[in-house]
Amino acid sequence: MAYYSSVGQRTRTYPPNDQVQLRVDPIHGDLDEEVHGLHGKVVQLKQLAQHIESETKFQNELLNQLEATVAKAQAGLKSTMRRLNRNLAQRGLNPVVIVVLFALFCFFCVFLWSKFQRRR
Repeated sequence: MAYYSSVGQRTRTYPPNDQVQLRVDPIHGDLDEEVHGLHGKVVQLKQLAQHIESETKFQNELLNQLEATVAKAQAGLKSTMRRLNRNLAQRGLNPVVIVVLFALFCFFCVFLWSKFQRRR
């Protein structure tokens, strides 16, 4: 039985048993240099994976801190809204009336400003 190989390897006839032999021609390639080059690439990939891992941990910590900050702000806003609603209920003022009065005040201010601008 004959096996065909790639460049740098010889074709050889093998007996029909399960043993396979490989003979490398040293003229066409230096496996040690290839193995050393692959080792360097593996080391680079390992360093990149470690850098990605540390960056992921940092980002997760940052997200957890942001989540805690947002939760605190949300709780503070909810508390403020409760106090505001309680104060409005105690005073008996309807929030719609307050908004209408504010809109009238703004309209009056714009009206006065436009009158003084025309005189100049």
